[in-house]
Amino acid sequence: MPDKIKITFPDGSEREFDKGISSYDIAASISRKLADEILVSEINGKLVDLNAPVNEDGKIVLHKFDSDKGKEVYWHTTSHLMAQAIEELYPGAKFGVGPAIEGGFYYDIDSEKKFTEDDLKVIEDKIIEVAARDLKPVRVEFKREDAIEYFKNKRIDPYKVEILETIAKDADVVTLYEQGEFTDLCRGPHLPTTAKVKSVKLLSVSGSYWRGDENRQMLQRIYGISFPKQKDLDEYLKNLEEAKKRDHRKLGKELDLFSFHEEGPGFPFWHNNGMVILNNLKSYLREKLVELNYEEINTPIILNQKLWLQSGHYDNYKENMYFTDIDERDFAVKPMNCPGSTLVYKTSMKSYRDLPLRLYEFGLVHRHELSGVLSGLFRVRSFTQDDAHVFCTPDQIEEEITVLINLIFEVYNTFGFDDVQVYLSTRPEKYIGDIEVWNNSEKSLSSALDKAGIKYKVNEGDGAFYGPKIDFVVKDSLRRNWQLGTIQLDFSMPARFGLEYIGTDGGVHVPVMIHRAVFGSFERFVGVLTEHYGGYFPLWLAPVQVIIIPISDSHKDYALEISEKLRKEGFRVSIDSRNEKIGYKIRESENKKIPYMLILGDKEMENNDISVRQHKKGDIGKFELNEFTEKLKLQVYKRENYN
Repeated sequence: MPDKIKITFPDGSEREFDKGISSYDIAASISRKLADEILVSEINGKLVDLNAPVNEDGKIVLHKFDSDKGKEVYWHTTSHLMAQAIEELYPGAKFGVGPAIEGGFYYDIDSEKKFTEDDLKVIEDKIIEVAARDLKPVRVEFKREDAIEYFKNKRIDPYKVEILETIAKDADVVTLYEQGEFTDLCRGPHLPTTAKVKSVKLLSVSGSYWRGDENRQMLQRIYGISFPKQKDLDEYLKNLEEAKKRDHRKLGKELDLFSFHEEGPGFPFWHNNGMVILNNLKSYLREKLVELNYEEINTPIILNQKLWLQSGHYDNYKENMYFTDIDERDFAVKPMNCPGSTLVYKTSMKSYRDLPLRLYEFGLVHRHELSGVLSGLFRVRSFTQDDAHVFCTPDQIEEEITVLINLIFEVYNTFGFDDVQVYLSTRPEKYIGDIEVWNNSEKSLSSALDKAGIKYKVNEGDGAFYGPKIDFVVKDSLRRNWQLGTIQLDFSMPARFGLEYIGTDGGVHVPVMIHRAVFGSFERFVGVLTEHYGGYFPLWLAPVQVIIIPISDSHKDYALEISEKLRKEGFRVSIDSRNEKIGYKIRESENKKIPYMLILGDKEMENNDISVRQHKKGDIGKFELNEFTEKLKLQVYKRENYN
């Protein structure tokens, strides 16, 4: 009688199977339809090929394309298909790395052929042809030395040899995947068959230095996306075109929000319209924080280098920091605000009665980023964090975490982010502190999430170097993911800085430090909002809320009168009194995405009222000014969204 293994399913149910059964057959025992939809299996937290034998008891998760891990494997296999197609089309091509990424895949290629946009369609067609061969990716184990020999002599590829001799230098055994006539170095897993890849679009080709080193070989990087159904690809491409229209760099220029200049590469210059949005965001968040008894602080931009050594930032983050010297002493421009908060805490002795102490700071920080990764407001070298640091006792952690979770969800709902994914990120490879403290910290966060009834996923190894964290990822109006807020638990930094409080027992204790951000940074959040709204900011955020358009010169005085009344009520108003046709001025106001236009002519002057047009909706009728003013006040008060 064959040995049995016990498999536990996500719903907690358990079943016994013969040892050595494949995940595919386990899925088929439930439903043949389910088995045909599954792309990859997860056994005890590890992704494995569907045809791999399962030889031990464990928990199983079966991933379809609708899961992140299912997409990752689908796109990874497609990247191998692209490499195989290129090898068949352009013999002699060599390959760097070809991972799945968020939103598709890429492969780095060294080829005499210089790929153009026209070539991408040729490669796409070849991918579909190769996929239709129904090739079964096969995992093969090699001794590392044998794999090096293979890529030196049989399938000559110096990039794979370098990976084996450097990145994989400590491995005794490595894995290759055979896909028909194509073999590649890969950890896997892969799809059970290439036939599952139905629709492919190669998006772009660009240059990429091998291993990110500008002194190394320049390779050609081809990006792509793939889907099991053509309609899903069509929808993706439609959203991609919409995303181009909503690009915050394009809209930022059109709406006069911000600019970038060679005199300060990577440092945003905010214009008046952008400052209106920034200041309204700050006012809104301040309002929420005051309700929760936060205290606002501000700490210096430049601090002594010893502080950053003490905090651990120097050892773990120095490559991203700027340094200077003052009076022959070493200083650093702050990349984070947290050490400054600890100095504020230390200015007086605290009692347990003083805790939790909630300090927030809209702190300007600077981080050195390589020029190649700078991307509008999404990746800059200076930005303002909506930072806060909560100092509390250990028994206050869960309550504080719960309050923070509720705050973050309330804020996101205000901006129309109603789909929020939560991740618990655990200890990274580079960390400070004791393992036991880390384990307890991770348990505290998971317990708070469980008690709050929040569904979350564990993101192994992605915590901050000083503690585990909870990350919040929102979907925007185009269903794209954006990581925004974070809550980070820190037992290490308070001890490093000698923070203390007097406990209920009269003894001296070290407080717990909770780092948190809701927006992440104001700059990046404005970029996300710009694309989320397509530049059409809700009334309370819009740089110009109302534009008044007099039909002729004889209506200018009435326009000034209306403008003055609206300004006194606190609204941001402009007047377009240029000698242009009314239709032209209306179209231009639409392009500027101003929420409301007031059209003033003879009838409006005679009746002492206004004709109102709303962006995207057109003419919404005539109003008395007081009636219209109350309508605007209510929209601002409710912070209504249009999306």
